[in-house]
Amino acid sequence: MYHLPVEPYVDRRALVSGASSGIGEAFARSLVRRGQSVVIVARRAERLTQLSQELGGEQRALAIPMDLAQQGAAARLFEQLTGRGIAVDLLVNNAGIGTTGRYVLEPPQTTAGILALNVGTALELARAFLPGMLERRRGAVINVCSMSAFQPVPFLATYAASKAFLLSWSESLAEELRGTGVFVQALCPGLVPTEFQHRAGTDTVAFNAAPKMAAELVAEASLRALETRALVVIPAWRDRLTVQLQRFLPRVLVRRVAGALFRPPA
Repeated sequence: MYHLPVEPYVDRRALVSGASSGIGEAFARSLVRRGQSVVIVARRAERLTQLSQELGGEQRALAIPMDLAQQGAAARLFEQLTGRGIAVDLLVNNAGIGTTGRYVLEPPQTTAGILALNVGTALELARAFLPGMLERRRGAVINVCSMSAFQPVPFLATYAASKAFLLSWSESLAEELRGTGVFVQALCPGLVPTEFQHRAGTDTVAFNAAPKMAAELVAEASLRALETRALVVIPAWRDRLTVQLQRFLPRVLVRRVAGALFRPPA
């Protein structure tokens, strides 16, 4: 007897890295409110479990505690999800770290850790999940960059350079994927009050007095822009104006102003 092939059940979800707090948590909440099930990944198991329960449990928000900066973590995550019949249609590369201070005083392991998480993890997650999106001819990658991607930032040098990499890579990748049904967004928020400021030490610098935008508003602005396929998204109008003005200013002035804003207190 001939049997028609049965398509295996596939649970399609959004994957949000760095989802235990801040912008990542805001993305998870916004996506679930929109009816999207999510996979939330971060190092802090307790925080992830609590968020999963608040969002409706494993069927709505599957929590996977994992240090994505570890070598091979992205591949292990892909294998774990594939084994559970989960396909990722939206990848939110949000996990990131930074530190404030002079580069010459930055321990080598700190520099390596920033680059491993901010750059390496984003590359490896995209490498793992993009082929499936391309095969299905639908999907999107949101790379959470920063306003620091648009100019050098003395005293936040490694972090800013990692975000500049993400912005350039996002734009290049978007062109490579044109016409495939898979889209890329580079999200570039300004100052967003989260735990990042305390961990990175930017809560003590002059920039911390700048106008702020809530993480929830950043996530919503990103998801709205995704519907229109906008590539570079700067949620706050003040930040969009800043980027435009910088184009007419001498580069030396831009970096000196940035250095003044991020110089640690004596």
